[in-house]
Amino acid sequence: MARDITIASRELSPFEQLVLNLLCEGKSNSAIANETAHTEKVIENTVSRSAQVFGIKSDSETNLRVLLALAFRAHYGDKAFDELNVPCAHLEVGPDGKAMCNRHVD
Repeated sequence: MARDITIASRELSPFEQLVLNLLCEGKSNSAIANETAHTEKVIENTVSRSAQVFGIKSDSETNLRVLLALAFRAHYGDKAFDELNVPCAHLEVGPDGKAMCNRHVD
């Protein structure tokens, strides 16, 4: 089933961005809680609140964390992939010698 993900209805707070960056790294709520010195409940609430920002609702056919990671990356960039050293499949060296993504959207 295709899902619509809306553009963020508001900017995420710095803490929400931190939590979602860690979520994009594949960390569990428990690991994020340990890393940020918050309770797991605070992280659960932050993930849920962040999903609402993008209009993502959980149901039996939806993995909220996956859709949230995709929405976050689409809105805030691919920082998680940069930190994991995953190369862009569309990377080219531009005329100025700098690397750039040449992804073409049809």
